[in-house]
Amino acid sequence: MADFEGDATKLVADVDCTTDDGQKLCEQHNVEGFPTLKWGNPMALEDYNGGREYEELKAFADENLKPMCSPANIDLCDDEQKAAIEKYQAMSTEDLSAAVDEATTKLSDNEALLMEAIEKLQEKYEELMKEKEEKDKAINDEFGLGYMKAVLAAKEGAEAAKGSDEL
Repeated sequence: MADFEGDATKLVADVDCTTDDGQKLCEQHNVEGFPTLKWGNPMALEDYNGGREYEELKAFADENLKPMCSPANIDLCDDEQKAAIEKYQAMSTEDLSAAVDEATTKLSDNEALLMEAIEKLQEKYEELMKEKEEKDKAINDEFGLGYMKAVLAAKEGAEAAKGSDEL
């Protein structure tokens, strides 16, 4: 944070989500786990998914924390971005809110599908691990692998001891 202190266009800050003010801000920006890193337009922060080492964070900040295309900085937008912003500015607050809710719901549904698939994968993983453990036990029991290893270690130890007597 000290690297960007006083910068006119970059703000690096931390928020304590356990305080009243911090909790409201964290809820507003969907912060659910800690630490969570966000970046971008303060009105529409994005998740940061890059490296967490100082050098990686500093390089990301230097490259990305600058004035960006937004309704407040329309002059920084390309024609496609301007058209999108103008389209949303022309919508009523109610229509825009409904569109945001619809997109947010679709994102939540997409996340739910992913979590469901991960849960199924976890169940399959656990099933495969149980199967592997049972097969490993059967192989160990069939061959007496534990005894074989113990006898081999004893023989190698005896041979090593025998070899040291000859010196």
